[in-house]
Parts: sequence; structure tokens; C-alpha cells
Amino acid sequence: MHGEYKVPGGKLVVVDLDVVDGAFADFRLAGDFFLEPDSALADIDDAVNGLSAESDAASIAAAIKAALPKDATLLGFSPEGVAVAIRRSLAKATSWRDYDWQIIHSKAVPPVMQMALDEVLAVEVGEGRRAPTLRIWEWDSPAVVIGSFQSLKNEVDPENAAKYGFDVVRRVSGGGAMFMEAGSVVTYSIYAPADLVQGLSFADSYAFLDEWVLVALKSLGIDASYVPLNDIASPTGKIGGAAQKRLGNGAVLHHVTMSYDIDGEKMVQVLRIGREKMSDKGTKSAAKRVDPLRSQTGLSRAEIIDRMKATFTSLYGATPGDITDDEYAKAQQLVDEKFSTREWIERVP
Repeated sequence: MHGEYKVPGGKLVVVDLDVVDGAFADFRLAGDFFLEPDSALADIDDAVNGLSAESDAASIAAAIKAALPKDATLLGFSPEGVAVAIRRSLAKATSWRDYDWQIIHSKAVPPVMQMALDEVLAVEVGEGRRAPTLRIWEWDSPAVVIGSFQSLKNEVDPENAAKYGFDVVRRVSGGGAMFMEAGSVVTYSIYAPADLVQGLSFADSYAFLDEWVLVALKSLGIDASYVPLNDIASPTGKIGGAAQKRLGNGAVLHHVTMSYDIDGEKMVQVLRIGREKMSDKGTKSAAKRVDPLRSQTGLSRAEIIDRMKATFTSLYGATPGDITDDEYAKAQQLVDEKFSTREWIERVP
């Protein structure tokens, strides 16, 4: 069996192994990481050989740590990264380059249509009617997008939302509220087969699916990193957040909103940012937590998006695509029957 895992912010870990009588055998570790002393590579191989093939990632990592010499230095990878690669090999996980990706960056649509398109395109990928896809959102009206399980009244100030012309919509994924004005954020969705994240914990899959955008941001001079569970950040503040939904048909919907030039003061008037949420972030103001891309790069939103698309294409291969008329029609039906209804928007009052 063969497995690969690109450690977020680190190096590629590659494993090859057999399973004999329920145990790992002939295990071989490789990759572009750094390891000292050289003999520690054999120590890792020996630690894995003989372990039960039913071992979870934590048990595999613990065995590797116990076998390493005290002076061992691992750069660009970790015992946990090796364990993830092993579990991915057993699950026969696919890699990014196994697919013919499309990139969609199409016309602006209302926020409620964005919600419907996310569900439709994820379903289409899961059913095999669409290739795995990266979609960049465009819209021309302000909105608050609340998570699937958030309380409407706890998250949004209705008077201020109306005052500033914000629609309130609810997405299918969990997570927190997204404050979105046209031109103020960069939002993208990834629609992928579940095989791409096989062998990864739910938490690990977040960083795995956003590794490419960290590469893009770093190429723009931003010291971007992933902060578990779902934040993209820099030393000067949070840049954005991710949310994810696993569909029963074998698809993964993963989407991210990053702040480009957000109006922090307006945001805290429209959103009800709870004291508990702020207290564990070590700051008194949500506006101070957000560090927009514009201030860090001096580039236009379009230039940042172009770099993102170019980075994704160079790493994984991709061709331009578009949303079909049939997909738009299915999304409109979902808007009418689900996403624009009070039953959905107020599912958690």
C-alpha cells in the first residue's frame, strides 16, 4: 500500500507498506523532510513494522515517538504526520493530482443563491456529474451568512442588519457567522470527493484542504498559518475562517471566507459578538481581531484572487469552468424551496 500526506506548512511524507496477518510489514518511510540523525529513519521504520493494522493514528505516532532517539530532530514533519500518511494508505486515499480540477469564477449572484449553489455543486461532484471544483464567489449585495446550527437572534442584530441593508441567509455547514459586503471579502468553495480526505481526522482535513491558499498568501508576503480548528491567521490577526460539510453521497463541501477590506465597526453592529467568544481570543474587540488582506498586501482584491487561482493551478492542475444552466436551475429550485424560506433561516430561532 502507498500513502502520501503533505504536512500543512511542512513537507511531503510518503509511506509504502504491506499488511501481513493483520500487522504492518516491510514499512518504508520517504519524503522531502529533514531528519537527524540519519539512523532515525530506520528507527521509525522498525517502530511501525509489527504494529496492528487496526492501530489508530495516535497509537502509531506514540510508537514512533518512543522509538526515536532523544537527540532526534524532525523538520517539516512529525510522528503524527507519518501516522496520517499510514492511515491514508490503508484507506486508499486519493491525492489532488488524481483529479481533473475545474476553477469557476463566474457572474455575481445573490447571497441566497450562493447557499444553493454550494449544495448543488457538492451534490453534482458526489454523484459524478461534475469534476472536482474550486469556486470563487462573487456577489453585489451585503449579507450575513450564519452557520447551520447558529441561533438567528443570538448572532444577528436585526435592526442594524436592516439599517445597513444586510440580508441574512443560512448555509448548510456549521461554524460561525460570515459578515460579507461586496468587495470586502474573498470567499471560495471546494467541492471534492471524500476519497481526497480519507484517513484524515475531521480537524486535519481543514488544514489539508486549505494548504494551497496558505502557499498563495505566503507568495504575497503574508506570514499565513492555520490555527485549529478552522482559522487562517497571520501574526497580526485573523484573516479568515473555514467551514465544512460532508454529504452522504461521498462529497465534501469546504468553504472559506477571508477578509479583504472589512468594515470592522459595522461588523460589530450587525453581528452580536458574544463576550465568551471574545474572551478566549484575548481581545475585547472583534474588529481588532480581523486583519484584512488589503492592509497586508496593498493589492486589489482581483489581484489576490488571480494569485490564488494561479497557485491552485500550479499545485494541482486545473482548467477554467463554469456553472451549467442545469445547475443554476437546480440551485434556483433550492432557493425557492429551502434557502429563502423562514423555516430554513429560522431553523434555530
